[in-house]
Amino acid sequence: MLRVGVDTGGTFTDFVWVENGCRRTLKVPSTPDDPARAVREGLARLAGLEPARGAAAGPRSVCLPAGSAVVHGSTVATNALLEGKVAQVALITNKGFEDILAIGRQNRPDLYNAAVLPPEPLVPARLRLGIPGRLGPEGEEWEALDAAAVTEVVRQATASGITRFAVCLLHAYANPAHEEEVGRLIEKEGAEATLSCRILPEYREYERMSTTVVNAALAPVMSGYLERLEDSLPETRLSVFRSNGGILSARAAGREAVQTLLSGPAAGVLGAWAWGRHCGLTSLITFDMGGTSTDVSLIDGQPATTTECSVAGYPVRLPMIDIHTVGAGGGSLARRDAGGALLVGPQSAGADPGPACYGRGEEATVTDAQLFLGRLPAQHFLGGQMRLEPRRAAAALARLARSLELDPRAAAAGVVDIANAGMARAIRVVSLARGHDPRDFSLFCFGGAGGLHAVDLAVALGMPEVVVPPDSGTFSAYGMMTADVVMDASRAVLRPLAAVGRKLRDEMALPLEERLMADMEQEGFQAADVGLVRTLDLRYLGQSFELTVPEGGDPAAAFHALHLRRYDYQRPGEPVDLVALRVRAVGPVGMPMEVAAPTATAASAVAATPPQARESREAWFAGRGHATGLFLRDDLLPGQTLPGPAIVADSGSTTVVPPGWRLKVDPWRNLRLTPDPAVSPAP
Repeated sequence: MLRVGVDTGGTFTDFVWVENGCRRTLKVPSTPDDPARAVREGLARLAGLEPARGAAAGPRSVCLPAGSAVVHGSTVATNALLEGKVAQVALITNKGFEDILAIGRQNRPDLYNAAVLPPEPLVPARLRLGIPGRLGPEGEEWEALDAAAVTEVVRQATASGITRFAVCLLHAYANPAHEEEVGRLIEKEGAEATLSCRILPEYREYERMSTTVVNAALAPVMSGYLERLEDSLPETRLSVFRSNGGILSARAAGREAVQTLLSGPAAGVLGAWAWGRHCGLTSLITFDMGGTSTDVSLIDGQPATTTECSVAGYPVRLPMIDIHTVGAGGGSLARRDAGGALLVGPQSAGADPGPACYGRGEEATVTDAQLFLGRLPAQHFLGGQMRLEPRRAAAALARLARSLELDPRAAAAGVVDIANAGMARAIRVVSLARGHDPRDFSLFCFGGAGGLHAVDLAVALGMPEVVVPPDSGTFSAYGMMTADVVMDASRAVLRPLAAVGRKLRDEMALPLEERLMADMEQEGFQAADVGLVRTLDLRYLGQSFELTVPEGGDPAAAFHALHLRRYDYQRPGEPVDLVALRVRAVGPVGMPMEVAAPTATAASAVAATPPQARESREAWFAGRGHATGLFLRDDLLPGQTLPGPAIVADSGSTTVVPPGWRLKVDPWRNLRLTPDPAVSPAP
């Protein structure tokens, strides 16, 4: 059976193709105007097909072997939200609460900026529609729903061209009856409805409303994209990677578009978790640096998760892998600001025009700086499939250096240092800010640009080791290949934990589990094949935030221990509130790709043979030029070691071993970079 993982990024689209136990990888430039075009092009190249082509449009369709499976991580939903290219929707809520979406939480994204403006609500005031009817906090009816009034506002909105509605009524998490009736009335008028009781049946009206509106606005965009892509892949099962680390069918992903907002980054974390367990690595900080952005996350036995994030300033509250993203990538633009300081990112050259060294861009980027410093081999970029142009990089950096009144090499080093500083801050957010010491973790590095910067970050954070897995440039696509079908359901409880014993929690969980099992059956699973996991959102009485713990055993004790680890204190004598009960259903389909470790005898024999450099070049580190060997990763064998400075190039990425560090290839062909004990540390 053929399985393909496809990760669409801002600069490149990555592929991992597995058929009959053989794996191939590919990177092609992304096509932001039509992301599906790069997907079709890459699949056609891997399949060795030459389908009919339209004018500059690439293959219109790709016929893979019948029964093939493609798992797709997409940035379509994220980019649509960031760029404001979403569907126009109307919001129906309780009369008098139409402006919740505009009022929000009154949080300041920039504490000391008195002029900061929040993003414009996705639904303008004229389309935020209030209706009579009201439920109380326990789900009791305070005022009956006025069906005639609902029908009237729906007809007025549809007459103005609205075809999709978001519905968010007060306390619908406690009783969905009013929302479900509104949904039926909307559908009766020929429009589509997204109900908060189905998307997020939890308290906190603003976050619930925002998440529902985001889903309603993205669903037409995502479903249209996936339908076109699915039509171009006949007889192929297309699945989409979700932010929670699972996959679901393309049809379901179109309906639940908000679930795909962190699709690609989450896949890399899941892949790191699966690969790390195989190699005996359980404490990792993942570092995924691509052309447009950098994503970092923490794995302490298992990936860290959260239920909160914000995309383009819009809160989204759903279970997801905890990822922190910064606008620093290989394509991040370097420029002088009005005060004369050097800035790097968050703007990116993207895939078009790309960095100056790609042959079309004019502005200097992080990739241009690395090339100028001799750390990025122009002739081996993407395994030699794409030749870089050092002269264009030098010209762009010379222009930047003149604006800063610096030497070009100092300007290039400054670009790299500033990018590194931003990425180091991101790692501190997912580690130190959450009670974890980065010195207790290995930096697990992947993405096309990650290996160029990983050691710099490890030094800045005191981390003992950098791990670069095989095929690191396409690792997020590999992560998609390891995913299972995962679905989540939840319900608000808002009662003291002591008052909700195990029997009552079982009764609360039963309808959630029945709903999940029905959804899993639609995905093709038998009940016996589905695993169910329960968790609880707990907090101390009076707190406004929760921590999630397993439902089994003693949840209160687990909460106290987690609170101590996260915030450095606990209050065992204080009452604990149960805010929400969650259930996760897992249907196993993932296909880990394991590599057998060589025998100790073979590894010892290889270790005695030093690797041979393909060439020697000058690369600059800490203001000094060094003779640096260039090695191809395919030439390195398990057991071999390599002192820095050295550069290791492969088909999708480049790894830099600076002076004072060394590289060792472990039995699973990971590159393990550690400080070289033979070199004295700098004073």
